[in-house]
Amino acid sequence: MNHNDFRTKQNHIPIAREGIPYILMAMFVTLVAAILGHAFLTWPFLIATLLVGHFFRDPERILTADASHLVSPADGKVIAIEPVDSLRFVEGGRVKISIFMSVFNVHVNRIPYSGVVKGLHYQKGRFLNAGLSRASRENEQNWVWIRAQSGQDVVISQVAGLIARRIVCWPRQGDEVVRGERFGLIRFGSRLDVYVPSDAEVLVSKGDKVFAGESSLCRLI
Repeated sequence: MNHNDFRTKQNHIPIAREGIPYILMAMFVTLVAAILGHAFLTWPFLIATLLVGHFFRDPERILTADASHLVSPADGKVIAIEPVDSLRFVEGGRVKISIFMSVFNVHVNRIPYSGVVKGLHYQKGRFLNAGLSRASRENEQNWVWIRAQSGQDVVISQVAGLIARRIVCWPRQGDEVVRGERFGLIRFGSRLDVYVPSDAEVLVSKGDKVFAGESSLCRLI
């Protein structure tokens, strides 16, 4: 594995690496407050430190889905399943499956289907509540286009939310990616939109809770 491989940035530790500076900063502030004897500040800072650590947790996941299944790229709640006429990178109708991640969900994102990254696009935008349907169009987001060996195209959009201000995506165009492996994260509450072929058999319903790298979203035909 060469040093340019994005996987060198996502080797597993229980905490997402991008969260370590935030956790260390919170720990430092808590320690200073404790040393100075400010109990009324120490306890709130300690609770904040624990919450930040909880937000950036990165548990291992076990992939048991059928080989034809596209798995969820994010933890959260399915908030929309709807047809779309067109989108970036690919032509023709698609089905969009939207997953909302609250601040209490794991925010590390995982590859939904194995293939090659054919395209990436970063779109500047607003920071509306990620639960709104217009967030898919207007919010800051990062698009990832994956082409499977079968030739099927899957497009993912990491969408920033009301609090989220930082989208992280490690792969680059031309990288081979494997279903279930980590590829990035979004800090502090957001959503992921997954665009699949219109003939895919959707296996989830609106309101379902899903887990990145484990829950099947649809079966590609």
